[in-house]
Amino acid sequence: MLYIILFFLFVAFAIYAFTRKKKLSKKRLTNSWHELLMEHVAFYKRLEPKQRTHFRKRMQAFLDEVYVEGVEIGLSELDYVLVAASAVIPVFGFGDWQYNNLGGVLIYPSSFNEELKFHDTAADKRILGMVGTGQFEGQMILSKKALHHGFSNKTDKQNTGIHEFIHLIDKTDGFTDGIPERLLDNEYSIPWLNLMHTQMEAIYDNKSDIRAYGGTNKQEFFAVVSEYFFERPFLFKRKHPELHKILSECFETESYAKQK
Repeated sequence: MLYIILFFLFVAFAIYAFTRKKKLSKKRLTNSWHELLMEHVAFYKRLEPKQRTHFRKRMQAFLDEVYVEGVEIGLSELDYVLVAASAVIPVFGFGDWQYNNLGGVLIYPSSFNEELKFHDTAADKRILGMVGTGQFEGQMILSKKALHHGFSNKTDKQNTGIHEFIHLIDKTDGFTDGIPERLLDNEYSIPWLNLMHTQMEAIYDNKSDIRAYGGTNKQEFFAVVSEYFFERPFLFKRKHPELHKILSECFETESYAKQK
């Protein structure tokens, strides 16, 4: 009896693995990716040609490992491109980074509430993106509208997709606490904490151009300033040189800030 049970478990796992691989393999690198990235993703546009090729390969590697699917909506080529770009941008300076704590990305049509409801009857739809916990552990949920807005607005220093992937990076050491220990050398840990507290106080006192949500807690501060770092690199470096220096070390990049 035990052998029979084990056999059926093996067959079930094999079917799951095959169907999941089939699902993941549907989205392949096409010539349209470059045009879409040039039109919508400023970070990509700042890269040199060889770096752009590498960026697209990293996107494909991400989509080979993580499924992306819409919830009650179909997804366009641009949707896949923006999700994959959001994933690659924060880790582009790393070698072969993989999001081992992520299995899939669910795309909702609009914002949602803590119960993951997004229909018009949900009155408290305030969430634009989140890293899943509990039964949604290993998943990310993003609002399609927020995902697109993050790449279409060139001046607001915000990007929901990048924000949520920063939380995943923060979580790789086991805690989402705003202190990415796996990325931050010991010499920068105390300066980072000191800067964080100083900047959060400035946010509370309305004396900072870092958006108010960054003052919520340490993990949100890290995600918010990282958005700013990647979205508006020249302004961020001018306004916050100390933060820029630490984040450049953290992400092993100066955000590829060649102004074009």
